[in-house]
Amino acid sequence: MTDPLSTPIALEERAYEGARLTSPSAERNQGVISEVLAEHLPLQARVLEIASGTGQHALAITRARPDLTWQPSDPDQASRASIDAWAALGEGRIAPALAIDTCVSNWFEAYIDQISSLYCANMIHIAPWAAAEGLFEGAGAILSRSAGVFMLYGPFLEGEASAPSNLDFDVSLKSRDPRWGVRALSDVVALGAEHGLSLSARIAMPANNLMLKFERVEG
Repeated sequence: MTDPLSTPIALEERAYEGARLTSPSAERNQGVISEVLAEHLPLQARVLEIASGTGQHALAITRARPDLTWQPSDPDQASRASIDAWAALGEGRIAPALAIDTCVSNWFEAYIDQISSLYCANMIHIAPWAAAEGLFEGAGAILSRSAGVFMLYGPFLEGEASAPSNLDFDVSLKSRDPRWGVRALSDVVALGAEHGLSLSARIAMPANNLMLKFERVEG
């Protein structure tokens, strides 16, 4: 994420229509993801989405939950243009995309009192581990001010129970960039604990993905 020009921003071909990008994977999974987020995000949540990609998820979830206020972000300029193009269909519920890179120190300070929940999909395995560390640091800080949640979606390794496709994907990612890789669920949960966040739900999703729900640990 810190050097977007050195590696591709996506692992798939995306269609262009003006500034608007269409992701085949987002087309496939946005329905089920929206259903899960609609169930777990608090009412009237002000949601910060990290690494929003094309912007399709933002539109899908705000259509499923019109009470939400959605703040998308992406470090990539072309992605931000696409997000804003999709947001034009969102009836004012999707704010202009921000240029957030979670590898930047204290990236969250400007938003800590403006956001009540967070969502991030398919980012931590195509970024250095420092991006995950920064993501959880920000999530912990933001949720220390609210009763919101942090929803994290993607593939994960679970020891001997790891899906073969995720093991193969891990090898493929590391061959592209040694800083990348499918993260061990245990490492992600431990990272959350470092920042006062507890895994409160593990939700199985299609194609061997998971939706993880983190909440602030009291006390």
